[in-house]
Amino acid sequence: MQDFTHIDDKGHVRMVDVTDKQPSDRIAVAQGVVTMNSRTFEMIYNQAVKKGNVLETARIAGIMAAKKTYELIPMCHPLNITHISVDFFPDKTASSIRIETSVRLLGRTGVEMEALTATSVAALTIYDMCKSYDKEMVISDIYLLEKSGGKNGVFKRK
Repeated sequence: MQDFTHIDDKGHVRMVDVTDKQPSDRIAVAQGVVTMNSRTFEMIYNQAVKKGNVLETARIAGIMAAKKTYELIPMCHPLNITHISVDFFPDKTASSIRIETSVRLLGRTGVEMEALTATSVAALTIYDMCKSYDKEMVISDIYLLEKSGGKNGVFKRK
């Protein structure tokens, strides 16, 4: 069991001790896509959804989610995040919205889970605010695009 950092030598689950790690500038960028019918896309794009501004609400939800990731994922550390961005890239041709999140801190552990959580919750918020118009929306392609910092250095998805 020694290959698993969240399991001790007796097989018990544990939070990894990062006390002795050196702090470094850490950044993670994640993405996700919400695809919908063209009518729903136009309503979001033109801010005509009755519940309000979908993308700004999803941005706030994503930021809040990143800050609360440690409350949702059992072995995540509470982090002193220094920056979070949640951006949207509408694609009219595909009736989709790509979400890209970036999370940064100066610390001893990475922020990949925070970026992925922000992306996921932003996508779920779009779905929630528009489900009365389009129950067939699809949330897909949630993954890490890149990360930097820590002993493993830089990762960039090809």
